[in-house]
Amino acid sequence: MKIKFIGGAGRVTGSKTLIESNGIRILIDCGLFQGIKPLRELNWEPLPILPSTIDFVLLTHGHLDHCGWLPRLVNQGFSGKVYCTSPTAAISKLILLDSAKIQEEEAEKANEEKYSKHDLAEPLYDVSQAEKVFPHFRIIKENEEINLDTEISAVFKNAGHIIGACSIELKLENKILVFSGDIGRDNDVLMYPPTKPKKADYVFLESTYGNRIHPTEDTKLFLEMFINNTYHNHGTVLIPSFAVERVQTLMFLLWQLKKEQKLPDIPLIIDTPMGINVLDVFQKNTSWHKLNAYECEEMCKIFTFISDYKETIDTIYNPKPKVVIAASGMITGGRILSYMEEYIGKPETSVIIVGYQAEGTRGRKLLEGANEIKIYGKYYSVNAKILEIEGLSAHGDQNDLINWLSDLETKPQKVFLVHGENQPADELRIKIKEKLGIECSIPLMGQEIEI
Repeated sequence: MKIKFIGGAGRVTGSKTLIESNGIRILIDCGLFQGIKPLRELNWEPLPILPSTIDFVLLTHGHLDHCGWLPRLVNQGFSGKVYCTSPTAAISKLILLDSAKIQEEEAEKANEEKYSKHDLAEPLYDVSQAEKVFPHFRIIKENEEINLDTEISAVFKNAGHIIGACSIELKLENKILVFSGDIGRDNDVLMYPPTKPKKADYVFLESTYGNRIHPTEDTKLFLEMFINNTYHNHGTVLIPSFAVERVQTLMFLLWQLKKEQKLPDIPLIIDTPMGINVLDVFQKNTSWHKLNAYECEEMCKIFTFISDYKETIDTIYNPKPKVVIAASGMITGGRILSYMEEYIGKPETSVIIVGYQAEGTRGRKLLEGANEIKIYGKYYSVNAKILEIEGLSAHGDQNDLINWLSDLETKPQKVFLVHGENQPADELRIKIKEKLGIECSIPLMGQEIEI
């Protein structure tokens, strides 16, 4: 059996792991590379094998760095099945359409304003190509075994990261391979704790926060403090947010603060069409999270939802204080960029970072103290307050990741640490060895192993 790490090795983006066994090829996730330009350029490169030779894609969840390359895969000849849970299929469709639309718009803007280095800027894929992925989805139920081939089966188990997210247990050649996907937190605000694996010969474990223990800070208190301080300075609060799970978590916390009368009379605005659509997925899949349908409905009443871009423009140029939650979470695209153009240079503005910021993203640069950021080919001075709330991450920390491994009945032959930058992965490797006595390996991009 051969395992090839095509993406998500040594970095937190572009997840793709290829398994070859007895003539069957299975791809675990098919993610887009994000962050620094050398990584983004990888999205234009062909896979090391022909997509037409891949039989199945098993999708752990619907984030862009796990599903965002599917349109390219299909466009280049993949004709197999994409297995995932029902919420993951719904989320992936929203994510892919949004990604395609953003890429179309950015290519059009680059051509109009002539800031592209290419004669003609083109999107990585367009909306019609994204839509061609949808017929390939096959819905599976959590904990239900599916047969991919006569001697290959898979089980999807709750990973707690976002709605529908699962780890995948793959049985083949008398071995059990467990792919963690992205592991959620044991004490998440909205999501249930991840299901721990019981048996595994080999584990492929994410290591995003392999070197970090999430602070035990009161996230509600920080939100309350940051919003009130900005309001009293007559400023606007911008919260770049992932549209899936993070927007809904923020809404829940703000709803709690409103009920406790701890926020001023300030507009609370959700300006992410995809985030709004995700709310519908939440309401239709209440078994996957802690909110019931009534709570979802009550929570939504305190927010203003913006879908039309004309409303976005009107909101941007309204000088009154407001709280705006908009995608994307790493400030790599989406409507948050339009708000940034207007507000990042104003000292009364607060930008609250509430999630992981990959290397090379605008969010990471802001956290690292950048004096200016580039948006649509122009540079903007950073005078706004850049604040961070670490306690909202949807990724498990070092303790959560080690705890996820702790119920294995026998030690796996090896744990491969993926989906993490080198330092976090290496620190997690050392901790797993110390606490569980399990050997870990950190694969390189493009590396192939045999087991």
